[in-house]
Amino acid sequence: MSVPSPAEVLSTHTPALFGAAVLRATELLRAGEVVALPTETVYGLAANALDPQAVAKIYALKGRPSHNPIIVHVDGLDMARACVNAWPEAAERLAVAFWPGPLTLVLPRAAGISDLVTAGGDTVGVRWPQHPFMREVIRACGFPLAAPSANLSNQLSPTNAEHVAKQFGDRLRLIVDGGQSNVGIESTVVDLTASPPRVLRPGMIHAESLAAAVGNGEWGMGNEEDAGSDTLRSPGMLAKHYSPKARLLVLAWFSEAELKARLAELGVALDGAWVLAHSHIPLGGGFGSVSVIPHDAQAYARALYAELHHADAAGAGCIVVEAPPDAPEWQGIADRLRRAAA
Repeated sequence: MSVPSPAEVLSTHTPALFGAAVLRATELLRAGEVVALPTETVYGLAANALDPQAVAKIYALKGRPSHNPIIVHVDGLDMARACVNAWPEAAERLAVAFWPGPLTLVLPRAAGISDLVTAGGDTVGVRWPQHPFMREVIRACGFPLAAPSANLSNQLSPTNAEHVAKQFGDRLRLIVDGGQSNVGIESTVVDLTASPPRVLRPGMIHAESLAAAVGNGEWGMGNEEDAGSDTLRSPGMLAKHYSPKARLLVLAWFSEAELKARLAELGVALDGAWVLAHSHIPLGGGFGSVSVIPHDAQAYARALYAELHHADAAGAGCIVVEAPPDAPEWQGIADRLRRAAA
């Protein structure tokens, strides 16, 4: 019985290595393979969005539920418009304001987009990513890429190549190492087929910024009815998602004594508790570990998944995260923590 070979890992930190990695990724994608590629949000498992057989491999690799759609990644407005059959003024304004970047627009799908990509629905999520490697590969391929996060279904999204290799190292042909993701959580997803438009998945571009770009103060939010639907309009809407292996608790505290009392009430052993704090930092010891994440939403998002991966790798019994502030720029982070703790 043959043993699966580890994935080829290609670096991109010099122009020559970058070019060689683009050529190899393009070769495999044109052959209908799935490859792991960096984006500015998280790393993705990419395949030709116009090839149903290639997209089916993504679902099989991830163990992804068939009703959970996949975002289509493009390079440029012309490719984006080719993936949809309507391009309203709101899409144009949001694209001009935030693309390339961590924003996904849900619009009526074009006929060429596979049912597998849209999970059988009549809409498709489209994003023009900012990461230079992802953009260059899409440009070289000449077709859009279906690319959900490169993790097993419901588990933590990867923000570097090492995270991908730990989950898929012997199941992929290629992992491209494009460095640490500089956004750190998945894109904001907005549904432009609804009136008013809705934020289906919060991210680092928040509703107030979206409304300002469109010139419309009315925005809805995805809800639990959407999460229970037979056909989701966006990934990231399942109640439990983005979860570490360890139990995760999101708590607020004002003193170390208060935190220890809360953990005792919850039956959490201090020496197995990995604390991620941003404002009220425990200093007295007794915890398994204490990490400090910057009290800045963008820096926090960049660090969050890496810290959760590290805690899992170290065998944390429980990860205790200090609750984020209740402010617009923290909505995406609060959403990920809520689903991770479900």
